Amino acid sequence: MGSENLQIRTKTFALRILKLVEALSEGRSSRIFANQIGRCACSVAANYRAACRAKSKADFIAKLGIVEEEADETLFWLEMIRDAEIMKSEKLEPLMEEANELIAITVSSINTARGGKR
Repeated sequence: MGSENLQIRTKTFALRILKLVEALSEGRSSRIFANQIGRCACSVAANYRAACRAKSKADFIAKLGIVEEEADETLFWLEMIRDAEIMKSEKLEPLMEEANELIAITVSSINTARGGKR
């Protein structure tokens, strides 16, 4: 997958998460989840975009490391929303699958950039 396609994919993921945030109820726990997951998902897209403009291989790897962490944290918050039964699993599963795929792609890219080491 090319970097431009992945930029679009990470941005689309962030937008989908923001739509989920809008669909959450107004309770205290929902607000906590909404704030956290919105920041994480947007960070995935923003940091992938920054990685594409990295000044060195080390900078690229570091920025992709942030993408991996933020995608994993987004997945965590999706699991929390599911486990707290704030939203039905079937609405969350496509986003959870996408988060897992983005994590896998990012880890693979980091390993490739490092020359297969990790």
